[in-house]
Amino acid sequence: MGKVHNIKIYKKKRQNLRNNATKAEKLLWQKLKNSQLSYKFRRQHGIKQYVVDFYCSKLKLIIELDGDVHNFKKQQERDWIKEKNLEKLGFKIIRYHNNEIIKDIDKVITNIKTICKKSE
Repeated sequence: MGKVHNIKIYKKKRQNLRNNATKAEKLLWQKLKNSQLSYKFRRQHGIKQYVVDFYCSKLKLIIELDGDVHNFKKQQERDWIKEKNLEKLGFKIIRYHNNEIIKDIDKVITNIKTICKKSE
């Protein structure tokens, strides 16, 4: 199948996204980094031509955060295609809206922990 993770031609894109994280991405990363949930997560990880917000390789779990741009039909279509292509490769995707992260990070973390345990 060839290389799937962190393809070199998308490196600048991944770096740019890491360096320009949204408030919600920063908040969630503070809870996920350093294996605080007993699982190692990476942020702005490349899988094929896509960059996913957070990725746990042990569980093949992807966490995507959606801001207001994801309310537009064109972006929703792109998200759907991305999700279907990643699912075909065996990845599980969960999505949260940025507002969920900002307003109730503890509830989101509880949900992520539950999903992680079920995915083992």
